[in-house]
This record gives sequence, structure tokens and C-alpha cells, in this order.
Amino acid sequence: MSLAGHLRELRKRGSAIALAVLVGAVGGWFLADLVWEVLSGPISEFATDADRSAAINFTTITSAFDLKLQIAIVTGIILSSPIWLYQVFAFFVPALTRRERRYTFGFVGSAVPLFLLGCAAGWFVLPHVVQLMLAFASSGTTTLLNAKDFLDFTLKLVLVTGIAFVLPVFLVLLNFVGVLSAASILRSWRVAILLITVFTALATPCRCSRSRSRWSPCTSSRSASRRCTTGGSHGDWSGIPLRSR
Repeated sequence: MSLAGHLRELRKRGSAIALAVLVGAVGGWFLADLVWEVLSGPISEFATDADRSAAINFTTITSAFDLKLQIAIVTGIILSSPIWLYQVFAFFVPALTRRERRYTFGFVGSAVPLFLLGCAAGWFVLPHVVQLMLAFASSGTTTLLNAKDFLDFTLKLVLVTGIAFVLPVFLVLLNFVGVLSAASILRSWRVAILLITVFTALATPCRCSRSRSRWSPCTSSRSASRRCTTGGSHGDWSGIPLRSR
């Protein structure tokens, strides 16, 4: 495929992804109030259980609208994940051989539940992380949280965990199309750790030790993908020929 053909394919896939996220965001707009009620629940529970004052503040006139719009977009990304994950994998299909194309549905079939499982894991951990962080405040004090900062933290925690879970599938796919060889994945572990650290630092709303909780699943995911591409100790993974050059 020529460069112009790749650009046309990229535009086609990108348009399909944008449309899917937009449709999902429309549905997310109607779910935004329910999502916000669940996200802010740990604050109320902490205030009740610890007999402390804790509240979320909207500091500007448009904060409530911006918050609802942001929730709608992120919800749309999660709801449309089967479509945009398929579009991403479909973009690489022309680079695969006829035999390797048969595994495309396997990649999509594993990536979608892994992404949703990662988001669910982040959603499950979220209340415990919030209550743990709030517990460090001294007794007799009042905790006032900026609504935007709180939402950024919670949504990024959910999305980053989902991406960390699906990362091994993308690395195996890149190995299939010849972009990353098994040997290069083994050699570049220092660069991978640096990129993972930068990624988790950018994904963390504030610069503190909470980023370690996201650093760990990313490094674990890369280790899993490395074993897949190298075939463990036997050099083969489920009978699928892997590129090792």
C-alpha cells in the first residue's frame, strides 16, 4: 500500500473512531449524573464514617457544565471501546499475511474485555484510593476538593488502568506486523521503563506517590507481552509464528 493509501486508511479509521466516540458521548451525557453520583460517593462516605467535613467545590460558573461534558466524553470512550479497538486493529490488517489476518478477531476479542476489565479494576480501586488519601488529613480539619481536579484524578485512574490491561495485546500485534521484534522488546526494557514512568507521570493529576499504583500494572503488562512475543522458554506461543528478527 502506498503512502497515500495509508493516509486514506488512517483518515477512514480515524473518522470511524471519532463518530463512535461521539455517539457514545451522547449516551454518556444522559449517564453523567449517575456516574458523578458514584464517583463522588466515597467523599460522602468518608465524611460520614470519619465524622469529618469533606465536600467538592465548583470554583467557576461553568465548572458544572465542563464536568458533565468531560464525564460524557470519557463514558463515550469506554462505551465505544469495541468499535475503536477494532478500528485500530483493522488499520494494521493490510500489513499481515493471510494466515496472520485470521488472528485479528482474536486480538479484538481479547483487547475489548481486557480494556473493560482494566476500567472495572480502576473503578473498584477508586473508592479505596480516595478514602486512603483523605485519611491523611489531620483531625478537626475540613477537606475541600476542587471538582475538576477530583474528576481528572478519578477518570484518569479508570482509563489508565484500562490501557495498562490492554497494552500486551498491542505489543503482540506490533510484533505480528514486524514493527517490534521479540529481541528488540527484550533489549529495550530500560527505554520501556522510562516511557512507562513518563506515561504514568503525565496521567497522574498531581505529582505524588499515587503514580506508583499505575506504574505497576503498566510494567506488569509489558512483562506479560514480552513473554508472549518471545514464546516463553520454548520460543513459540500457542502455535502462532512470531517475528523474531
